[in-house]
Amino acid sequence: MYVRVRVQPGAKREIFEQVSDVEFRIAVREKAERNLANGRVRELLARNYGLEEKRVRLVSGHRSPNKIFDITK
Repeated sequence: MYVRVRVQPGAKREIFEQVSDVEFRIAVREKAERNLANGRVRELLARNYGLEEKRVRLVSGHRSPNKIFDITK
């Protein structure tokens, strides 16, 4: 299943908001350097779906705030 995520890196506090079944708005404290923010978003999505991190894969938007993740159950 693909999910769309709008990410705000470098936020003062983390926010995890589900907009629809397949769309999220996430703010993370990690900066958009060395893939830190993407890694944290991946952790949060895995925790939300109750899966291991390796089941969540970034498909599109590596350097963009708009990302698409593939969730494999």
